[in-house]
Amino acid sequence: MRKTFLTIIGIVLTLVGLLGFVNNPVLGIFPVNGLHNLVHLLSGILCLVFAFQDDGKAKKFALIFGLVYLVVVIIGFAAPDAAASLLAIDSSDNWLHVVLSIVFILLAIV
Repeated sequence: MRKTFLTIIGIVLTLVGLLGFVNNPVLGIFPVNGLHNLVHLLSGILCLVFAFQDDGKAKKFALIFGLVYLVVVIIGFAAPDAAASLLAIDSSDNWLHVVLSIVFILLAIV
């Protein structure tokens, strides 16, 4: 199940990364810039790589990635101007990152 979710999330993040280069804001909600798009692409590719590793590696990746997203959430809420200037992150991104952080951490512990 963990690997299936990593595959789905990996595909979605990769598609969002590509979509961001041609449609900004993504889905009319999430503003992005080139660096933000590259982060989505890299994140999606990493999810896909670890989705096809053994379950122990997939679990460790999910935990680390969830914690990374948690740090991004903290930075997004604590220093919104810095986050916005670097990665074009706004409050809608912050809340999406909260959800992603929870999902990845749950994938690691369930």
